[in-house]
Amino acid sequence: MIEKKPSVLFVCVKNAGKSQMAAALMRQVAGDSVRVHSAGTSPGTALNALSAASVAEVGASMADEHPKPIDPTMLQTADRVVVIGDEAVVEPVPGMAGTIETWTIDEPSARGIEGEERMRLVRDELAEKVRCLAAGLVKTSEP
Repeated sequence: MIEKKPSVLFVCVKNAGKSQMAAALMRQVAGDSVRVHSAGTSPGTALNALSAASVAEVGASMADEHPKPIDPTMLQTADRVVVIGDEAVVEPVPGMAGTIETWTIDEPSARGIEGEERMRLVRDELAEKVRCLAAGLVKTSEP
């Protein structure tokens, strides 16, 4: 019998920074035990270089990724849809298998923190949330 791997879709507006960071961190933490995808509600044209550098510092990778739009199939097949931030809005679609949750992430730039320091703070907060999510996804998929 083939076990179905749990799947998660991370979403932000541009799919250039936070959702890509979360996906990279999930791939690092969960390996091949979770299917990981990311998308944007209004995708940008390129990845945020500071986001990519920030996850690379902790051994995760956004290499070979690019901003992409959400499509209904992604929403229907994901066990968990995680919307990162308050700006992206994802509506349920018919036939959705999983649930939608929103992660409110601290925005260091609101406190005047920019550049690499900002990205590290965002990365670290995402990493903690990703670790908790991964533990729950892997645990619930075990027989």
